[in-house]
Amino acid sequence: MKRVIVDYKKLTPEILSLLVEKYPDGYDDKHIVVFKNAKNQTVEAVEVRTKETIYLVKVSSSLVNSMANFGLDDQPDTGFNDSVSELPEKNLEEEQG
Repeated sequence: MKRVIVDYKKLTPEILSLLVEKYPDGYDDKHIVVFKNAKNQTVEAVEVRTKETIYLVKVSSSLVNSMANFGLDDQPDTGFNDSVSELPEKNLEEEQG
């Protein structure tokens, strides 16, 4: 099985989708893998797998933001506003009278 270390900047939509699917509520300390890279630097990452590859995605605040916002740009703008205060007022007495 192929193993790949991925930085946030090189994250593909497919890998980001896998991360969001595996960690829908985000990840915490128990999901983080800590290891030394070839330069003897400590790296923290979260793991996602496909049939062919194990991806270790480096942990950063940018990764957290990307996961939180994933899919928001894909949602269509319906033009509706959930704010009740912006709904037109209706006078029931005028309609009944």
